[in-house]
Amino acid sequence: MLKALRRWMVLVLMTGALLIGGCFPNNGVDQQSSASPSPGQPATSPANQENGPQAANLPRLEGPATVALVVKGQTIVMELDGTTAPITAGNFVDLVQRGFYDGLVFHRVVREPQPFVVQAGDPQSKNPNFPPEQLGTGSFIDPATSQARYIPLEIQPEGAKTPVYHQTFETAGINSPPKLRHRRGAVAMARSAFPDSASSQFYITLADANFLDGSYAVFGYVTEGMDVVDKIQQGDRIESMKVLKGADSLKREGQS
Repeated sequence: MLKALRRWMVLVLMTGALLIGGCFPNNGVDQQSSASPSPGQPATSPANQENGPQAANLPRLEGPATVALVVKGQTIVMELDGTTAPITAGNFVDLVQRGFYDGLVFHRVVREPQPFVVQAGDPQSKNPNFPPEQLGTGSFIDPATSQARYIPLEIQPEGAKTPVYHQTFETAGINSPPKLRHRRGAVAMARSAFPDSASSQFYITLADANFLDGSYAVFGYVTEGMDVVDKIQQGDRIESMKVLKGADSLKREGQS
């Protein structure tokens, strides 16, 4: 019983590390007060649709893409699945092509009490004078709107033809596992307690973390350089990120 309780406490603490700090507009939730992922609020649209102006204006990846991340002179290669997670992967590829991630810091590295994740993508980390303890609260500000760009939670159940949007599997009552699972080397989006609050912060899992399945959106996997990921330290900067293959699969608003 005591062993099970300790394991539960570890999982809560580790999962809480993925939550983005700050407040997501219009949801009334203080993200910094959350210690574990919340099932979120009921969706305002059907779980199997990505409808609404928010999703309609977002970039999509219609196929696979390969992205290279360089940190401390070493390369990490990620294969992204735009077929299973078109909006999540499309948002990421769009940010890579903008050069958004270049110079940003891995602001969160969790290896204790057991290997968990490395996390980056807060634009505030580009400023070397920004207080490190306040990192984890930033999002991508779209220059076209001068507003933060958020993407809907997007997770496809195994065996399904389309993803579930806006809800965790728990909220949607789905018992099957997702097609893209949190195995070692998974690339996924961090978010606040509100499901549709992911923006630019992403994480890479250092070990299998199936307790995150159905709650956070995986959109690819590290295929080369996992040994480099294992050595990342808090404060290490992303020297560059670029799309090696699949850039032509990215569709932005107005493209067909």
